[in-house]
Amino acid sequence: MSTRPQRQQFEEGSSRLKFGRLDVALGRVEAAIGRVRDHIFRQQHPEGYWCGELEADAMLEADYIFGHILLGTGEPGRMGRALTEMLRYQNEDGGWSIYPGGPSNISLSVKCYFACKLMGWSAEEPRLVRARAWILAHGGVVECNTFTKIYLCFMGQYDYDAVPAVPPEIVLFPNWFYFNIYEISAWSRAILVPLSIAYAKKPFRKIAPEQGIDELFVGGREKADLHLRWDRKKPVSWRNFFLFTDRVTHWAERIHIRPLRKIALRKAEKWMLARLEMSDGLGAIYPAMLNAMIALRWLGYSLDDPQMIRALDEFEKLGIDEPGGVPGHASPTFRMQPCMSPVWDTAQATFALGEAGVERDDPRLLKAADWMLSKEVRHRGDWAEKVRSTEPGGWYFEFNNEWYPDVDDTAQVLLALNKVDNPRERYQYDVSKRALDWIFAMQCRNGGWGSFDKDNTKMIFQYIPFADHNAMLDPPTVDITGRVLETLSTYGYTRKDKRVERAIQFIFAEQESDGSWFGRWGVNYLYGTFLVLRGLEAIGIWNHEPQIQQAAEWIRMVQNADGGWGETCRSYDEPDTRGVGASTPSQTAWAVLGLLAAGDKRSDSVAKGIRWLLDRQLPFGGWDESVGEGATKQAIYTGTGFPRVFYLAYHQYRDYFPLLALTTYKRALERGDEEA
Repeated sequence: MSTRPQRQQFEEGSSRLKFGRLDVALGRVEAAIGRVRDHIFRQQHPEGYWCGELEADAMLEADYIFGHILLGTGEPGRMGRALTEMLRYQNEDGGWSIYPGGPSNISLSVKCYFACKLMGWSAEEPRLVRARAWILAHGGVVECNTFTKIYLCFMGQYDYDAVPAVPPEIVLFPNWFYFNIYEISAWSRAILVPLSIAYAKKPFRKIAPEQGIDELFVGGREKADLHLRWDRKKPVSWRNFFLFTDRVTHWAERIHIRPLRKIALRKAEKWMLARLEMSDGLGAIYPAMLNAMIALRWLGYSLDDPQMIRALDEFEKLGIDEPGGVPGHASPTFRMQPCMSPVWDTAQATFALGEAGVERDDPRLLKAADWMLSKEVRHRGDWAEKVRSTEPGGWYFEFNNEWYPDVDDTAQVLLALNKVDNPRERYQYDVSKRALDWIFAMQCRNGGWGSFDKDNTKMIFQYIPFADHNAMLDPPTVDITGRVLETLSTYGYTRKDKRVERAIQFIFAEQESDGSWFGRWGVNYLYGTFLVLRGLEAIGIWNHEPQIQQAAEWIRMVQNADGGWGETCRSYDEPDTRGVGASTPSQTAWAVLGLLAAGDKRSDSVAKGIRWLLDRQLPFGGWDESVGEGATKQAIYTGTGFPRVFYLAYHQYRDYFPLLALTTYKRALERGDEEA
């Protein structure tokens, strides 16, 4: 049978597709690119960098209030505004969630309740009545995580003997010892060392009885069983072993058998003070900075000591004070950020703008490149405990955090620098070469890359009693590895390099059965899948490989009826919900970028995704990525801090990722027209 009629029909359809719908779309795409490009440039700081707001849950405001009351510091008006901000996000059921639309969380809800009591609220306030009912219905204070319980101990609201011990002696373990502190993640290290000092010093601030939270213990505090429960189903288990060790440690504390305590405290203090240098606070992250202030104070540092003054100043810099209120909500507010993201935002914005056709010698991009170059790490940080023979290089996330560069930021900065023709060509080449060498030195045994450390994968640490914050390890992940592959390709590396091939095999081994990939640092499978597909395309993997096409089909399968894509943080707890959620600009952009990387340039899925972005672009050039109205309006969290525990909203994701998607789509169409 002749196929001529079918062939003719296909060609006519292709012609209509090529010269009809897509030509119209291309004009709209070009206009949209211009608007968002101008919008992003308007947000550039005079020094050359970008730094969007980084938003997280109400824990930050609750701990802000708690920390200042514990230390006897803080400005009452600002603390009151922090309380107002915290209350904006109380759920109808009385609790608070760790992400918008998520279920209430027991630890966060207890912290927020306690913050209200510390600020003088009565337990009979209707908001607290609702919160208390929810907390008691979910087990009360004893169900909180370890960090929350230890904070409660500082004000006499929990018993030190009942919380998991965090002895400072952990800093004395030599590097060859299996349980040394460099075998846990960099962020946990920065949080736990000062916390261990506080645990040893047993801070205590007396508060008025009416400020206490005894009413949050089911059946009353006197009758509550505060101790951790043994695993009776598996009597012989690592959990029970560590619980036994914890009980022995507490017994030794009670009878003062602590022969190495003074030595441990001196070493922990020295370790902490060293990492306060060349940094915007310890680890440049909120919980470590708060713990460092508490540790300094109970080590005897006065409030007017230079170390304490600087620690407090760096902590306050994370705040955003709006005495006049936020748009749509007239009440004055003060909110805290978990850290700042200037290197990350600058690298992402520079790369997206370069891809969008901004001239390589544009003064604004040159300024951004020079600012990033000024942030190169030249100090041997914690990473060097395992990687001893490599020269320092790479970049960190924040303004200053010399001890903790990370692979993800380093790879993205290298991608950005490649978009700029710098007059200091030789200098930029040398910096880039050091960064590439550092990235290769950080490659893990299985071929992938983690973030801050190499081979940080000892799963036994998850059974330690104080490890219930789900962030003890920094294992290699496919999202970082995908970005690294894209970077290496940009700098001329190919599959002929054995290190590259090992990374590819690591990625293939991690693919889910439905074709997607898990996203450790972004929400969630949409993030992981798009970065993997871009990395594999860049390094030269044929896009007709089964793994690639299966991933593309998964992306198409989870597209929403409105043409966009979305995924909620719930997918970390319930993997069956991967790819499920209301459409967002950043996640729609990731999906489109993933499909384009898989060779899908003209499908209805891609066209609908592009149309979704075009239709929702605002007149000023950006996009809205939030839920709620007025006082309850909140950014949607598409960034991940710790899966299942802590999530983030990067306020500039909604701009530079759609710009990259629109640009990549436009270039794909133009390339297709040339090939035709």
